[in-house]
Amino acid sequence: MSGGAQFVSFKLGEEKYGIDILSVKEIIRMQPVTRVPNTPEYVRGVINLRGEIIPIVDLRKKLGIPPTEDKSNRIIVVEHQDKKVGFIVDSVSEVLRVEEDSIEPPPSMMRIDSRYISGIAKLDGEFMIVLDLNRLLEEELETAQLEKISQMAEQVEQTTT
Repeated sequence: MSGGAQFVSFKLGEEKYGIDILSVKEIIRMQPVTRVPNTPEYVRGVINLRGEIIPIVDLRKKLGIPPTEDKSNRIIVVEHQDKKVGFIVDSVSEVLRVEEDSIEPPPSMMRIDSRYISGIAKLDGEFMIVLDLNRLLEEELETAQLEKISQMAEQVEQTTT
């Protein structure tokens, strides 16, 4: 394969999704999440990852997919504008290289909010919904909220230690 992009593929329900591998910092097992008051419903809370407070977003809720709890859930930690955010997903599949010409614009009639989708990748016999991380986290209100959540959690942690 010549060019193309690499994606970390994961599942939400029966659908396969992908995030550009360059944004992914690590993938970790599900762990207890501390709820932070007055946050959007899709923000599950925060975790302490090796001393760093990371806001956790339930990707199912963010995308309007019915919730489910499973022990095989994973957290994909991404970095966006020098901030780390964790996304709860059902399971992580593999790293895939996808040729640019295999990715088409999303159809206008999608089950989830298509503004978060940069395209649909055609793979061998299946499709992968490619998420646009910039659009997923770009809304300044959300970015500011995630930053505020991290700051609040850090303050709480400092007062308890």
